[in-house]
Amino acid sequence: MKLGTELDALLRELEIEGQRNDSYEKDRKKKFLNLERPTAELIHVLVQASRRKHVLEIGTSNGYSTIWIAAALKSCDDATFISIEISPEKLAQARKNLTRAGLERRVHLMEGSATDVVASLRGPFDCVFFDADRVSAPSQLRLLLPKLSEDVLLLADNALSHPEEISAYKAVVEQLPDFVCTLTPVGKGLHLAWRRGV
Repeated sequence: MKLGTELDALLRELEIEGQRNDSYEKDRKKKFLNLERPTAELIHVLVQASRRKHVLEIGTSNGYSTIWIAAALKSCDDATFISIEISPEKLAQARKNLTRAGLERRVHLMEGSATDVVASLRGPFDCVFFDADRVSAPSQLRLLLPKLSEDVLLLADNALSHPEEISAYKAVVEQLPDFVCTLTPVGKGLHLAWRRGV
């Protein structure tokens, strides 16, 4: 995928850094747990091709996936993008990486518990990417339902790698009226739910 030489080089650097960090870091909270590149590429294409404009990411980590999404929104002047992260250390790294990518003005980074932050947001959102605590995702989804656009895309990672943890989220979203759902076997499994709208 063509992202520009400098941006692609940065992303590949972050991939190596993430793999190295996660291989020696014993504390799960300090792992970056970045997306695999094929998953990041798919999300980038989905966001760009479906012309999403108001995106929410739950789980910034060091900003790897955030950069992919921000790059997909780059050509949309009126786009809004909020990304939530509970770790101040990871948020600082994300801010640094977004600045290196030249995308820091494209993203509003918010620190705190995702559920608390989601409750405070107004929306509307036409795309939500769940990539943090899978157990609390159903609660966040319920809070977001009145804040979603009619035409909305919901994405959730780790659908294959952590099926038990994501099962409650899948049960909620797959029972929502007018949503088409599928599970894509890319990376650790990407669950997609789309409501066409009017």
